[in-house]
Amino acid sequence: MSTGGPDLFVVCKSCGAEVSSYITECPYCGNRLRKRAPKLDRDGGVAGKRSRRPGPSPLLTRLQRNEIPGIAPDRRAWTTGALVVAGLVGTLLWRTGLGGDNNLEVIGKPGAQFWRVFTAAFTYGNSGYAVLALGAIGLFGYLIERRHGPLAVLGLFLVGGVGGVAATAAVYAFPFALGAVGGALAMTVAWAIPDLLAWRSGQDFEGDLLGAGVIASVLALMPLAVYGASWVAVGVGVLSGLVIGLPLARLAPR
Repeated sequence: MSTGGPDLFVVCKSCGAEVSSYITECPYCGNRLRKRAPKLDRDGGVAGKRSRRPGPSPLLTRLQRNEIPGIAPDRRAWTTGALVVAGLVGTLLWRTGLGGDNNLEVIGKPGAQFWRVFTAAFTYGNSGYAVLALGAIGLFGYLIERRHGPLAVLGLFLVGGVGGVAATAAVYAFPFALGAVGGALAMTVAWAIPDLLAWRSGQDFEGDLLGAGVIASVLALMPLAVYGASWVAVGVGVLSGLVIGLPLARLAPR
């Protein structure tokens, strides 16, 4: 009676004798029973056919260099880099006069030359102003782009930086606007919001809120030292960082 284990004997089709299932030829008549002897597993039974390991799914792409399986690769901060490079180029054009006289900044109401609102956000008349603003954009823009993608960085710069210049031109009777202090503040505030929410709820966080606060304070006081950075742009930058940063923190928390 079969017990479900491997068969110990087989019947030779030539002579009808019962022989061991682990041999290839019948010892009585020499009839060929099988091509090769079966493989034995650790329990002494006949090992079944090994199933091939499934290959990678066709929907999965090949691992890139320095990529760890199961962990998404870091995003390249191309948008942040482009904003910083554009700010450096605009500053060089303004300082060397290659951009023309008063063609990049906002001096007076722009009127039909509305494009000055955009070029002024990429132009810095003071080296210290450029270093601080572009440094904040590069640092916090890089962190935000890795966390939320390029559209978040671009939106913060347009609303905080370009919007700050536009608001300055709209509020003052004879405005003069240079640089994107509003964009730098917007990115700083938006980056700090998830850590502020975690700190408020008593959770652990990894960000340096003290360092971010120092940078934000220096940027907010920039109108005291730099002609072209306005208090209106500072207010727009902080407000846009809160308005955009809060939904980002809620939708995609760290």
